[in-house]
Amino acid sequence: PPVPEPAAIRAVGHRVVHGGEKFARSALVTDALLATIEECARLAPLHNPPNLAGIRAARDLLGGAAHAAVFDTAFHQTMEPAAYVYPLPYEWYERHGVRRYGFHGTSHLYVAHRAAALLGRPLDALRLVSLHVGNGASAAAVRDGRSVDTSMGFTPLEGLVMGTRCGWIDPAVPLFVMQQEGMDAEAMDRVLNKQSGLLGITGRHTDRRDLLRDAEEGDPRCRLARDVEVRSLKKIIGAYAALMGGLDCVVFTAGVGENAAVIRALALEGLGFLGIRLDPERNRRATGGQREEPITADDSPVPVLVVPTDEELVIAEDTLALVEGRFDRPDFRYSFS
Repeated sequence: PPVPEPAAIRAVGHRVVHGGEKFARSALVTDALLATIEECARLAPLHNPPNLAGIRAARDLLGGAAHAAVFDTAFHQTMEPAAYVYPLPYEWYERHGVRRYGFHGTSHLYVAHRAAALLGRPLDALRLVSLHVGNGASAAAVRDGRSVDTSMGFTPLEGLVMGTRCGWIDPAVPLFVMQQEGMDAEAMDRVLNKQSGLLGITGRHTDRRDLLRDAEEGDPRCRLARDVEVRSLKKIIGAYAALMGGLDCVVFTAGVGENAAVIRALALEGLGFLGIRLDPERNRRATGGQREEPITADDSPVPVLVVPTDEELVIAEDTLALVEGRFDRPDFRYSFS
């Protein structure tokens, strides 16, 4: 559709990566809110400043419109201290805000609501594991509609194996290598974020299509990278099922989660003891993420869904609800619920 005239634009929704502990929900933009986002920039120096620049530019161009900030971290602010406090000097948390924040929150929110709708069950009665798997990857344990744990942490570097990020490793490894090779902190940060993960193991691949093709053709490092990734996914499903005291649903989303049937199959292999019984043909048909149907057998106690994420829709609905004053009402519901 044609872009409307600026005067016709009523509201603008903005994705903001980091809201720290300040924001547990989306909020209308004010000067005070912008100042708080700027304070959080020390926690996300690569993301929050560009987010701020975009909001300020939009306010200058569309001064007559309302503006809303939708935070990637907000969905995970329901975690309890035992989930977000690190076993580090507690003063680091108090002075510097060092804790688990989690990311991809808008995506995890969307697929959790969508999964409940597809299953015809209330979200507040489900124990659900959401797997957002792309070049960046994170998992969320969602119980009773609330995030109770998530794999990304203080930064998006923690957690599952990713395209170029290492995820969980022994924290002594970077210190050891820095000493051995005379690397400084900036160089190590670059390695951990840009040269690790699947790229680090294979030496050339982050795109799972290329990796899976070469693994199938027998490349040992591609097979190893594939196996490392699916092992991390399998482990997180089991861990979160234990944490929630059971499991009612698993959801795959994002580029790899929606399109890589092989990754899904290998990650779910051997999880029959949790009640997951994969249907290989349904799993194959779900590639592309358009069907929104279970990829498990009809008699599987725990269904597994492939749900295309739609973070933009969450941003749009939060923005409109804020503008119309519906966001705080107890009867507020998303259209995709």
